[in-house]
Amino acid sequence: MSLDLMAPIMFVSLIFFLLIGYPVAFALSAVGLLFSWIGIHFDLLRPELLQALPNQVYDIMRNDTLLAIPFFTFMGLILERSGLAEDMLDTIGQLFGTMRGGIAYAVIFVGALLAATTGVVAASVISMGLISLPIMLRYGYDTRIATGVIAASGTLAQIIPPSLVLIVLADQLGTSVGDMYTGAMLPGLLLCVFYAVFIFMVSMVKPQWVPALPPEARTLRGAALGKRVVLVMIPPLLLIFLVLGTIFLGIATPTEGGAMGAVGAIILAMMNRRLDTSLLKQAMDSTVKLSTFVVFILIGARVFRIAFLGVDGDKWVEHLLTSLPGGATGFLITVNIMVFFLAFFLDFFEIAFILVPLLAPVAQSLDINLVWFGVILAVNMQTSFMHPPFGFALFYLRSVAPKEVKSTQIYWGAVPYVVMQLIMVGALIAFPGLVTGSLHAEVKTNADDAASIMQQMETAPSSDLPQGIEIPASDASAAESDSLQSDALLKELTGQ
Repeated sequence: MSLDLMAPIMFVSLIFFLLIGYPVAFALSAVGLLFSWIGIHFDLLRPELLQALPNQVYDIMRNDTLLAIPFFTFMGLILERSGLAEDMLDTIGQLFGTMRGGIAYAVIFVGALLAATTGVVAASVISMGLISLPIMLRYGYDTRIATGVIAASGTLAQIIPPSLVLIVLADQLGTSVGDMYTGAMLPGLLLCVFYAVFIFMVSMVKPQWVPALPPEARTLRGAALGKRVVLVMIPPLLLIFLVLGTIFLGIATPTEGGAMGAVGAIILAMMNRRLDTSLLKQAMDSTVKLSTFVVFILIGARVFRIAFLGVDGDKWVEHLLTSLPGGATGFLITVNIMVFFLAFFLDFFEIAFILVPLLAPVAQSLDINLVWFGVILAVNMQTSFMHPPFGFALFYLRSVAPKEVKSTQIYWGAVPYVVMQLIMVGALIAFPGLVTGSLHAEVKTNADDAASIMQQMETAPSSDLPQGIEIPASDASAAESDSLQSDALLKELTGQ
């Protein structure tokens, strides 16, 4: 078998295993080990490359950034049962209830606050589905509008920090989680504005779809309502500062912020008298399951990566994507179309661990800011929660929705919000300042290094110029070059 064919066949084989429903972690490991054996059998891979696997697993175990995932997951699960969402939805619904679409605005507002406190889509969608959906249906909201706004507002936890997606993307792209959080904040808030504008347009065109609350449903008015709003807003705002404020101010790392958030969630649950042994057990059980799921996918991805790099898969992907018309813009458009369609079949963890490590070097070679690239991908992967057949937000909502709500109504209700998310992807590509403008410092790219080297070459004497011109080599020297490349790859993977 030719080395040139190994990488594309390996990639297609992985897609095949995933499409037939084989577990992702085991599909990655199986394909990696199978093609490692084929490569070694045909003398295309050195057996020593597999010796890098223990070191790669150890790298996962000592990765401090990934510790933030169980912390934020645990925090979100505790807050789901602490009464925070229930109190906010009831109070903000009363505040906005006098206007048409008031409960929908409240759902968007509370969805953003829950996203900034929990960072977990399931917690947000289930909480708002249980509390708001029956009220909206009772007072005459169109079913598609009600289900769509709840599902979309719940997915804000994917893009508004402390999002688990942003933590994973930062790790896979090799960027700072703090920078990723800072860059994603404005796009996340703009999505909230998009959703609110859509509800406003519906209230103007079809006011009967989003009626105001009747007077008898407004139990709080005047000073009593103002006092309730202040008291309800203090706990989430304190928790947001505890988690995000300390990260943005540089006081705490994302992992430390997650730990403080988990402690804050426990204290909040205790204050609301919702904390008990059963709640703690459920939260810890779900956190361990999710963390184990992530680690197993990561290990499988490392096995696949070793074999894929060994057969020059990174060069194949880079050549494939850098040869696209349109340069960096063409690359971004193509990648986002690919990610959008892959999201029909894969969830964000799988896309992040399989595809992003292959795309990051290409993006860097095209002088694309990796934080900007990561935020674009995060908004795009947000759609994976909103469209069938594996739209998890839709499934979460289906599990708590009344029986009279049809699944087709939930799916159609999500369509306008998927379109808005795609519009946001296009806006981020067209206006990178929406992400990079809020960063403290620009990420240094390969172009900066190249400019520095060119400047040194112009000022250096000719005898000091780098001897980097490629000269046609004999078969022996070519074999020696391949051996050196293999040695370099082995050194990179083993860290020696």
